[in-house]
Amino acid sequence: MAGMLYLVPTPIGNLGDISIRCRQTLESVDFIAAEDTRVTLKLLNHLGIKKSLVSYYEHNKAFKGNVILDRILAGETCALVSDAGSPAISDPGEELVVLCAQHGITVCAIPGPCAVITALSISGQATGRFCFEGFLSTAKKSRREHLESLIGETRTMIFYEAPHKLLNTLEDMADTFGADRPISLCRELTKLHEEVVRTTLGEAIAKYTENPPKGEFVLVVAGAPVQEKVQPTADDAAKRVAQLMESGISRKDAIKQTAKELDLPKNVVYDAALTVE
Repeated sequence: MAGMLYLVPTPIGNLGDISIRCRQTLESVDFIAAEDTRVTLKLLNHLGIKKSLVSYYEHNKAFKGNVILDRILAGETCALVSDAGSPAISDPGEELVVLCAQHGITVCAIPGPCAVITALSISGQATGRFCFEGFLSTAKKSRREHLESLIGETRTMIFYEAPHKLLNTLEDMADTFGADRPISLCRELTKLHEEVVRTTLGEAIAKYTENPPKGEFVLVVAGAPVQEKVQPTADDAAKRVAQLMESGISRKDAIKQTAKELDLPKNVVYDAALTVE
């Protein structure tokens, strides 16, 4: 009988955020798959837990993923952890979950620390609808293409960023979204020097040009303003019907096409068309 894969979130800064259930899971599984076994070992030592560790990270995921899979299929239980936060979010755990799903293995996700939600909740930005965009590429062209694909995005956008890449990212964001676009920069979440800077892209560039950034950042960027849809009028319908009839289309077909194009009831367009000679 196959075992199970548990996704166990770990503290993103404050070790006190480890839950009782997470601790019990780490104690009970047969082995732990860790992004960095050295980081996980420190956590286990803090919790007083001794457990077999297997490394599983970006550059060995193809090989180790199958090794972990075989052990679970043989009946063992595995806890997957990242260095911090919820595994399978912006880390290779995503591929392991897919692998397990393809082989009918039960995957159990335990709730816990997550930098995305933590940052969003304190950002002061709209939280009703949002999208998580992860880490932007280090290559300028790919980074700009990614940002340009979000020009019309009206939801709040969330990104992860390292301090040494922050200014380049902010500059590209300002070029793409405009320097006056609101942004909340959430730094060192749950740690001693936690900070949230609520400002604009332009002001953020000035701030971190003068004061080099330190610590890991979650960037919460306001979405593009929602453009109000202008409702077509009867005059608009009459003009469109006239244009179509001038091109040789029959009045009946012109009314039908206009109603579809302008998303207006056919009777409204019909009444408007009566003014067209």
